[in-house]
Amino acid sequence: MSDFLEILTHGRRFKAAVKELSIDDLNELAGKLEKIISERVSQAEAETAAMAERNAKIDEIRKQMEAVGLSVDDLGATAVKSAPKKRAPRPAKYTIVDVNGETITWTGQGRMPTVFKNELDKGRSMDDFLI
Repeated sequence: MSDFLEILTHGRRFKAAVKELSIDDLNELAGKLEKIISERVSQAEAETAAMAERNAKIDEIRKQMEAVGLSVDDLGATAVKSAPKKRAPRPAKYTIVDVNGETITWTGQGRMPTVFKNELDKGRSMDDFLI
């Protein structure tokens, strides 16, 4: 929880924080807070109404399905698509033993590892690293 929220939700800390405000400033603050509260209440009522409308439509569709003789399972069989399979990672095409004794492999695609780049700068060929 942020420091601001901790101050707002704790009575004594909030009272200490607004101690220096005048009565007019406190009334203005209370008005802004009341406006926020009323907006939240109307938003919650709108969401509740939308959810009730959605549930009514779902019930209507269920009744239509029952009249035709369909079930939810009948829909699931045709609507579910199998997820596309991921392709297998490409096999390594080049390998090199690093200075630290670590073996570094590279498929030949994407960014070239610095170990290979350094060796190429020294005059070696990529054919030297073929697996």
